[in-house]
Amino acid sequence: MSVAALSFACAALTALGVAHLLPRGATRPRGAGGHRLVRVLAAAGSRGAARRVTPRDLELRIAAAGNPGGLSARDVMAAKLAAAALAGAGGTLPAAVAPGRLGVLVTLAAPVAGFLAPDMWLARRAAARARAVRRVLPEMLDLLRVTVDAGASLSTALGEVGARASGPLAAEWGAVASEVTFGVPLERALAGMARRLPQPEVQALCAALERSRRHGAPLGRTLAGQARDTRVALRRHLQEEAAKAGPKIQLVVALMLVPSVLLMVAAALAAALLGSGDLPEV
Repeated sequence: MSVAALSFACAALTALGVAHLLPRGATRPRGAGGHRLVRVLAAAGSRGAARRVTPRDLELRIAAAGNPGGLSARDVMAAKLAAAALAGAGGTLPAAVAPGRLGVLVTLAAPVAGFLAPDMWLARRAAARARAVRRVLPEMLDLLRVTVDAGASLSTALGEVGARASGPLAAEWGAVASEVTFGVPLERALAGMARRLPQPEVQALCAALERSRRHGAPLGRTLAGQARDTRVALRRHLQEEAAKAGPKIQLVVALMLVPSVLLMVAAALAAALLGSGDLPEV
């Protein structure tokens, strides 16, 4: 292996390791500009996707990601086809220079990776929305309880709290209030919110609100219980993430950063050996 190849592998492993160790969203806002790229890919692959059948759960995954850029399921399928074609074309050069049967593997894996890239983008956006909702849900439930105890109806309280906050949960609460204002039944509006935010905490909140509405239970007490339960769930989730962080860091260091350092040393030794071979004998 040449010095250039060792140096390239060293740089790639170092970049991957640093990217895994950085906090989420530290270098760029989550999903910033991603929907524009998907829109361009969708325009490129729209002709091939016109006759394709979209998966049943694709619309649900788009809704969970926050309907980025107003993309539809057909747009995402078109983007998947275009990304697969571009990745397949871009993988021809690495496949040509790859040694042995690795070229065949690269040729087969490149279009598959391109086809799955929009799905991974949607999953990352949905996970980011879930984290944002989980962080602010207890405090917003407390504000909602205070507003309801002050005499406001549930839909009005959702709209007022949503207007005074920011983030995906506030936007969803504002959307529920707007739908109720335009004549949509509250239970249907809450079901739509639960579909767009498929987190267990939100599902439990919608179910508790529906039970309270049907049985006439005090709404303030229901909201107080939900706020308490969401705080417990948030604490448990943070503890689980902290427990998983240590092994992840060790795995990244062992599999990426340490090999990159060894490759750097190997590249330096190879350069020194190749340079010494050019010296005239004394």
